[in-house]
Amino acid sequence: MAAGARATVGHLSESDAERAAQQQNAAILMAMLRKAGLPVLPSRSHILPVMVGDAHLCRRIGEELLERHGIYVQPINYPTVPRGGERLRITPTPLHTEEHMRALVAALVEIRSRLGCGEITLAA
Repeated sequence: MAAGARATVGHLSESDAERAAQQQNAAILMAMLRKAGLPVLPSRSHILPVMVGDAHLCRRIGEELLERHGIYVQPINYPTVPRGGERLRITPTPLHTEEHMRALVAALVEIRSRLGCGEITLAA
């Protein structure tokens, strides 16, 4: 395992292909989330924060994504963020396809509609 980890670190220290693919996927997903009207904060990294603004609802959305759609997204709640700043931490990888991203966006839209949280907007 150590040799495999060392080889991976060596490869990634010399290759930009994986980082470029991850940044491209983050940009594609950001555009998809915005087009769907989901409250995603601007981000210069590959981490895309989708605002929820309520701890219980944030946890519930994460559970729904996993249980109903087989998609794991990390809910971020207080004390990691201030109360009212609760969000989903979406992190696309270089291996996610546009189909994966479309499925995530569709699942978020469906859950938002079903749970009645369509009015949630970006926190100030």
